[in-house]
Amino acid sequence: MNSRRAVTWFVLGVSIPLAAALLFAEMLLAETPSANPNGLLQLTATTANVTGAPDAIRIEILRWSTDEERERLMAAWNLKPSAAAPSEGRGAKQGKAAGRGRAPASPAANNTTPEAALARALNETTTVGYLWSSEMAGYALRYAGKVDNPDGSQRILLITQRRLGAVNPRWSPTFDGTANSYEFSVIELRLNAKGDGEGKVSLVGKVAPDVSAKIMTLEDYDALPAVFHNVRVRAEEAPVRKP
Repeated sequence: MNSRRAVTWFVLGVSIPLAAALLFAEMLLAETPSANPNGLLQLTATTANVTGAPDAIRIEILRWSTDEERERLMAAWNLKPSAAAPSEGRGAKQGKAAGRGRAPASPAANNTTPEAALARALNETTTVGYLWSSEMAGYALRYAGKVDNPDGSQRILLITQRRLGAVNPRWSPTFDGTANSYEFSVIELRLNAKGDGEGKVSLVGKVAPDVSAKIMTLEDYDALPAVFHNVRVRAEEAPVRKP
């Protein structure tokens, strides 16, 4: 009898930590898919002006966000109901509200801030790419867009689901600036006609709607130090690093 109890407790003692480890691995893999060499666009860069610099960065854009996705994110920032957002149907919601004797609540009525509403909308948006660093897990991109300039240069605008450095200090800025508490990060890459350039991130300061890009961008790009140096479009024949 004692030997059976000993075996039982041994199995339980091994199974519980093993189950926890498997659960952690499953959660980690959810943000660490295998690299896709057939992505729409791949870029490389090196970090600067953050505590973890210099660190090699790879950005993989699988597709550009659609107009519908962009409009949904902008509606969230402007605290407006989005007709494009998934729902159980306008009639159903209004019917429920009418039955309770009040109109459907808007984000503004709930005292939601624009940044909180945008963070929630990003969580409900499809992943369009990834940002990889030396960290074990990558960062999911929930928005990817671009603005093509007449001279051949480009602005590439990205928004991550999680804030860069949300779980470690590697992305803490080494420069002065007004701190923010965004749960996401807005990244703006500016490339010349050859596909080379720099990038800046909303680690400090504010983001605001941009007229030409029609999405949230860095409010004062020129005043921020670059966080990504040597940004380059990756050659198609270059080998892809496995995460």
